[in-house]
Amino acid sequence: MDINSAVGRKAGLSDQKLRTVLGEDLSAFNEMERLVIELADRMSEAPSNVSDEFYSRLRAQFSEEQLLELGAQIAFENFRARLNRVFDVGSDELYKVQSSETRES
Repeated sequence: MDINSAVGRKAGLSDQKLRTVLGEDLSAFNEMERLVIELADRMSEAPSNVSDEFYSRLRAQFSEEQLLELGAQIAFENFRARLNRVFDVGSDELYKVQSSETRES
């Protein structure tokens, strides 16, 4: 949760959602967002586990083109995370909780 938190903020993610994504309770997210998080979790497993049933749920919300783009981005982020672990690349400490005073300035 480093550079992607900055990108997420630009896309409109709140600190609450950025912190929540690391936990078990995903009620702060809508159905589509929860599906994307579940897809990322399933694709990050070894071996990945995207069942036909889950893919059908995805297809009810996303086009094939959207799923291809999501899958490619998730795979790329998974690649980067694993590469960073191998070479012990640490955080740049870019993620900072924004207080309401910081946002209003």
